[in-house]
Formats: sequence, C-alpha cells, structure tokens
Amino acid sequence: MTLNKRDKPKAVVLLSGGLDSATTTAIALDQGFDVHALSVDYGQRHRFELEAADRVAQAQGVSEHKTVSITLDRLGGSALTDDIEVPHDRDDESIATGIPVTYVPARNTVMLSLALGYAEVVGAADIFIGVNAVDYSGYPDCRPEYIAAYEKLANLATKAGVEGTLRFKIHTPLVEWTKAQIIECGTRLGVDYGLTHTCYSPNPAGVACGHCDACHLRKKGFAEAGLTDPIEYQA
Repeated sequence: MTLNKRDKPKAVVLLSGGLDSATTTAIALDQGFDVHALSVDYGQRHRFELEAADRVAQAQGVSEHKTVSITLDRLGGSALTDDIEVPHDRDDESIATGIPVTYVPARNTVMLSLALGYAEVVGAADIFIGVNAVDYSGYPDCRPEYIAAYEKLANLATKAGVEGTLRFKIHTPLVEWTKAQIIECGTRLGVDYGLTHTCYSPNPAGVACGHCDACHLRKKGFAEAGLTDPIEYQA
C-alpha cells in the first residue's frame, strides 16, 4: 500500500544543489519520508548552486522547498564568500591534508540550526544532511563526531526536544561513502546529476572549471563508478 503524504513521516533535507545533497534528498524520499527541502543563500560568490537546488527539488518532487538568506559573506574568511582565490589542480593527497580555504566558518552549524528550526515548525523529527568524511576536503563540520554532538544539542535546545514531542535525529547517509558509491546510489534512485552544480569557481555562464577540489572529487567519483558525468566542463 502506498502512503499519501499525510501518512508519511516528515523530514527536512538540506539541499545545496550539489551532487551529495541531491543524492541525500533521493535517499530520504526512497526511505518513505515526506521531504521538506531547505536551501541556504549564505552569500556565496555565485548563484548557480541555488538555481540547481531549485531544479533538483522540482525534479524530485519534494513537498516543499524553501530558500532562506543569511549573510556569512559579511564575515568573510572563505574562498567561497570572500576575495580569496579558490585552489586549483590539487592532487588527492593535498586535498586530504589540512583544512582548505574553501571552508566556510561555522557554515554547517548555521545550516543545521536553520534546518532544526524548520523541522520544529513543520513537525519533522528527522533532518538529513549530505556530509561526507571520505571523499571530502577536510571540513571539520563533516565528521561523524560533529554530527553526534549537534544531534545532542538539537534535543537540548528546542521546545519540541525538551517537551518530548519530537526526538530529533540527524541523518548522514553519505558520511562513510566514497564519491563513487554516492553516485552509484543516486543513479539507482534516478537522480539526474545533470541538474546539479558542484564547482567552486564556475565561469560567468555557470560552466564548471574542472580544476577546483570539488570538480576534482566529482570527476574522480564518476570515473571510479564507471559512469559519464552529464555536466559540462570548461575546456
């Protein structure tokens, strides 16, 4: 028997418009959740990932998609929000060493806080985020221990958590997967990766550079999965 949306448990999914969040959204839907997608305009240097998030949300048929705005660019401190050069052509060892300049200070904490607020409003006990601790760029807020600590905080810091009307769970289905495994899963679930945007430094038309860390990991993932990446890259 197929449940209608009123009978399904609700979940909030953080949807950036990238490959990982598109896959995470598909997983939440496949697990039977009524998905409320949340994207965050945090002052990133380009709008392409937000446009991609709109495309993915529409294609996957989520119940609701909201975009909220904050101004992390006013703080700066990251190549994604400030006038700092995005690193190009780094190898796997370099990407896996240290925390790169593309780290946005406190971004996942801010985004999870917004998702938590949204979840409390719509009555969703489940929050999905597409963090990954295998093929990633060393971000401290992508680690399992960070997610576990935030989940504890979520249940201490909310009316729903304190009163016991909701027990919040932070889902990280991709956290221990390689990029190839993520792509293979998403492909099985019908994710159209041609709708997604990954690049940190696209050209003015939104075409991926093919040289930043994000592009490197994406291209490596498709190659290891034996699949063709459907997006365009600059020559």
